[in-house]
Amino acid sequence: MAFVVSAIGLSLIGLAFVHSAGSYWGMMRYADTSPFIVKQGIYMVVSIAIAFLIMKSPWTSNPRAWTVFYYATIILLALVLVPGIGAVRNGSQSWIALGPFSLQPAEFVKVALIGKLATGIQKTGGKQKIQLSHFALILLPAVLIMLQPDLGSAVIMIVSAFVILFIAGYPLSFFAILGFTGIGAFIALIATAPYRIDRIKSYIDPWSDPLGTGFQGIQSLFAIAPGGLFGHGYGNSRQKYLYLPEPQNDFIFSIIAEETGFIGATFVLFLFGVLLLAGCGIAIRTASRTEFLIVAGMGAMIIFQTFLNVGVVTGLLPVTGVTLPFISYGGSSLMTTWMAVGTILHFATVRNYR
Repeated sequence: MAFVVSAIGLSLIGLAFVHSAGSYWGMMRYADTSPFIVKQGIYMVVSIAIAFLIMKSPWTSNPRAWTVFYYATIILLALVLVPGIGAVRNGSQSWIALGPFSLQPAEFVKVALIGKLATGIQKTGGKQKIQLSHFALILLPAVLIMLQPDLGSAVIMIVSAFVILFIAGYPLSFFAILGFTGIGAFIALIATAPYRIDRIKSYIDPWSDPLGTGFQGIQSLFAIAPGGLFGHGYGNSRQKYLYLPEPQNDFIFSIIAEETGFIGATFVLFLFGVLLLAGCGIAIRTASRTEFLIVAGMGAMIIFQTFLNVGVVTGLLPVTGVTLPFISYGGSSLMTTWMAVGTILHFATVRNYR
């Protein structure tokens, strides 16, 4: 119950602040203060409906269903890179335009990979051995996502997958070697993309380019700092007036902190904490190893993405395009999060749940 209540509570908070944060942006772009909340309301209803179907469907426990879902998302990731099909936004070709709506396959592959990887690990049984097939499953979507490029989604997907491998019993020496290799690869990725180097520089000293790469980080702190203990009040954000670009998206937590202060921002983080603890309780009580891995992976995905988003908007991490689960505006992000919730609830309600 706590898991469901916290998930719904976070989505309702998101709905309220998508309206507050996006009202002025909507007026400037669409001459309407409500386009974002209308779409987000539709996304929320559809997402919860899909989560309910996933929770009730016997296919959620079927490894073949996860295999089909995984390869379907791989096909979509490939289609995104095809000129004329993939849509470019903010320098990344990550979306497939569907009339007034759009689809971001990188979001869905995160859920698909967790299910596919967890059900594949079950087949090994006994002491877990390192298998190249597991890395192929991770590497294929990671490469396609980086070609867009979308570093944030790739990092979330890879970390969630490695959480599964860690829990499954991969040796610690493997993760030590992987850690050093990953650091080297991460440095190489940064060095080969000038905009990533600029983001690191702006992370170290945002005032070195306050109107360029440091702009979002600075404006985010300008929103959070004046919020004080109780904030300016709902709807009274100052940074949403074109100071913080598209505040209803990645930087919505800044607006929440500005309007509701330390108390409101802490309450949001408290709900994520409740979600984490309740999710851990569900994972512990699952009846099989595969169910445990799937629930743990889905929970890790949500919580790690939350950590990244809050770290970015508070200046603790370099700026990257990562949404706040349940709360940020966007259909693909919200739907993916609720798909993870529906999957967790499925294994919390199946008849072999202890």
